[in-house]
Amino acid sequence: MQPYFLPYIGYFQLIQAVDVFVLYDNIKYTKKGWINRNRYLANGREKPFSLPLKKDSDYLDIRNRVLADDFDPEKMLNGIQEAYRKAPCFQSAMPVLRDIFLYEDRNLFAYIHNAVIRICRHLGIGTSIVTSSQVPADHALAGERRVIDICRAISADTYINPPGGRILYNPTHFSECGLKLQFIDPVLHPYPQPAGHFTAGLSVIDVIMNNDQQMLAALLSKYSISDS
Repeated sequence: MQPYFLPYIGYFQLIQAVDVFVLYDNIKYTKKGWINRNRYLANGREKPFSLPLKKDSDYLDIRNRVLADDFDPEKMLNGIQEAYRKAPCFQSAMPVLRDIFLYEDRNLFAYIHNAVIRICRHLGIGTSIVTSSQVPADHALAGERRVIDICRAISADTYINPPGGRILYNPTHFSECGLKLQFIDPVLHPYPQPAGHFTAGLSVIDVIMNNDQQMLAALLSKYSISDS
């Protein structure tokens, strides 16, 4: 799975649903994706945020990209603190975010990897998270063939993908390789937000600020898995 910085709750539902979660570090960074950006709520409105990157070749892998020298994590934290200072779980969520934003390694993948690990710990997710380059697979392969080879390398018998994979992957190809292909359908269950109406799909920042541990566990279980 591609690495994303503080993604929506559905990403963590997927991590919880599997036994081993492979986080790609040796894939190309894409400018228009959500790898280093997301949204939270400020004064009832969606506020985008992003990790600025040092200018470099568009052909570099994520693990070779670096955060910009002028990135100010304290400034970003101050914006989040101002937006959520009255949130019911501010006191428990803010230390987690400080651990994430003040992480010293400015390598993009390392920074995101740390964030994923730290959020999983806060959510109580115990899934094993493996970096793709550490898997003894043929990383010159692409798309479906690469996924299948990685699954073989870690002795998996089932591959679970987000809904978008339905147009990318052929169940027959997986079956021919001894693998079962399944898809997770996240359910973004509403929870109280200060704006009075629910905005779905925000960064997990909003989720941990507004939900205690019991509610977080309930939200993580709101998904279904199917074969097609």
